Amino acid sequence: MAARPVPAGVAAAGRADVLPETASVYWRPRVGAELLRRRGRVWTLNTVAHTVPFVAVAALLLLLEPLSFPVAAILLVHAWTIPELHARRGAGVLRPVRRRAAAAPDAEEARRAETVALGLLGDLVGHAARDLHRRTGLVLERGRLGVWLVGERGAVMLRPGGRRVDCWCVRAAGDELPPADRTAHLLLALRADEQGFATVANLAFSGAPWRLRRRLAARARPALKDARRAAARLDRRSKPTP
Repeated sequence: MAARPVPAGVAAAGRADVLPETASVYWRPRVGAELLRRRGRVWTLNTVAHTVPFVAVAALLLLLEPLSFPVAAILLVHAWTIPELHARRGAGVLRPVRRRAAAAPDAEEARRAETVALGLLGDLVGHAARDLHRRTGLVLERGRLGVWLVGERGAVMLRPGGRRVDCWCVRAAGDELPPADRTAHLLLALRADEQGFATVANLAFSGAPWRLRRRLAARARPALKDARRAAARLDRRSKPTP
């Protein structure tokens, strides 16, 4: 799930038209709504191609020999597990970065740095987003492509309507950055160039939000629920009035 880092310098760059990091992935087409739809269809077809053979063989075994039920059950479990593993990989982009235990002086310094980073992140978002980050560790951001949830390791985007989710893995440069600082850097990169952000990041999962929710930590699930609601409203606003 590793992706090219978004450097901390993006914070100083402000709202640039195009992220400079897109030059390092020049072979990738710039992500837009149509490309997202095509990728979603390809992801679905790939999942179907991996799961349907297991289901078909299980059905054939039961048809030929009902006593083969144990083998058929194993095949069906495999068919269920494949998309679950994909969703687990997608949920990983919203998991906090693991950190090694530090000595007391270092731990105190890390707490002070995180307090400062939380203050800076709070200046970038509104009251509701600050409250959501306090509860879940994630920041909700509305974009042109959809509604985003930004964490330390990457971001999740609910497409307009909230019926499909895309998980993007990317990291901020600087292994010692406080958690809120990592989130702030990714948020700034997303605001500077949403399409470029999705171009640089690696797609870790694309599918149904309910499948992703099953693999999220309990703390992160309310953020996904809020993002789905916001994406549903975004879809209603985008529909023409009769």
